[in-house]
Amino acid sequence: LVMVFYGSNGKSNPVSMENKVEHQAKNQITYDIHLPSDLGMLYKVRLGLQSLEDSISQLSLHHFKMQNTSTLDTFSLTINKTLPLSLNGDRWIEFPVEWPLKEALSVVTYHLTVFSRNILSERNLVHMTACIHGTHGDTGDRSLLWLLQNVQQGEDNESFLVIVDAVELGELEKVVLLISSETDCKLDIRKLHLKEALKDHPVYVFEVNEAFSVNANKPKIQREIPLSFVIRGDKQKNYIDNNLHKEESQTRNLTEYTIKVYTGDKRGAGTDANVHIILFGNDEKSEVFQLSQSLEHQDPFERGKVDTFKIMTKNLGNLYSIEIGHDGKGFASGWFLEKVEITDASRNSVYCFSCNR
Repeated sequence: LVMVFYGSNGKSNPVSMENKVEHQAKNQITYDIHLPSDLGMLYKVRLGLQSLEDSISQLSLHHFKMQNTSTLDTFSLTINKTLPLSLNGDRWIEFPVEWPLKEALSVVTYHLTVFSRNILSERNLVHMTACIHGTHGDTGDRSLLWLLQNVQQGEDNESFLVIVDAVELGELEKVVLLISSETDCKLDIRKLHLKEALKDHPVYVFEVNEAFSVNANKPKIQREIPLSFVIRGDKQKNYIDNNLHKEESQTRNLTEYTIKVYTGDKRGAGTDANVHIILFGNDEKSEVFQLSQSLEHQDPFERGKVDTFKIMTKNLGNLYSIEIGHDGKGFASGWFLEKVEITDASRNSVYCFSCNR
């Protein structure tokens, strides 16, 4: 059993209950847990099973009670649920913490629709999770390929629905995908639509437009997909009616760009921060791409190294500029970028953008 606690100042690391048994009575276990003081006011708890790989055991949870030993503030909740929630189903449940005189959040069912091209044919060998982030925290990693609904398959496109129950997330901000496979394959994901199950709108749209080359012998691929735009109110129907055909034709006309990033050969030139890029052409500009899967190196952007990335996006025309940067994460995140070379195979063109700083 694992717990994650969310507070006004952040969330805890997963707290494993494996070696924390303090007192055990019939059908009741009490744990003493020491949380960082900087979590602030707790507003959510996530309970889950760490792994089901070695067994098919289930855990029935009836009641949850939590007390702050300093203030004696007490929270209790009747759960009456069994994990996993269904055969091969979600291993996590979330509930809001309702303190006296404090307004609690509610539990919401989210509908996540995945638009792709070939995931369904590979789904028995592929492991894919999504962590949805909003202004009120995140859902943790939830499996996308266990229990699919509303499956639709066409010749060149497909979609399926995933249902996620979570404490309300507020305004949605990004989705982090984790992808691995038991065999080498290429997974083409177009976009994600997210909304509350009981509402037609707003619909949060996350454009992906990437073919992921998954290698069975390599670590999981991680992609952070920022929010692209939000469909609100009556715009949803107009968007679906007017843009589906346009989107399908754009999907067929995707262009592959090869991006070579040259890190300078100076002391401290490399970085472990997360690097992103946007391409600007005289016809269009690309979405934001996270440059995380180098074709040459497992640890990209090291001193004096060249890293190659391939992205798929709409045809941008002749490129005239790029935006490239990083999020400043990690120790000594400063980065000396020498230059970026981009090859557009469809035009047989190579563009060079010098930076040297």
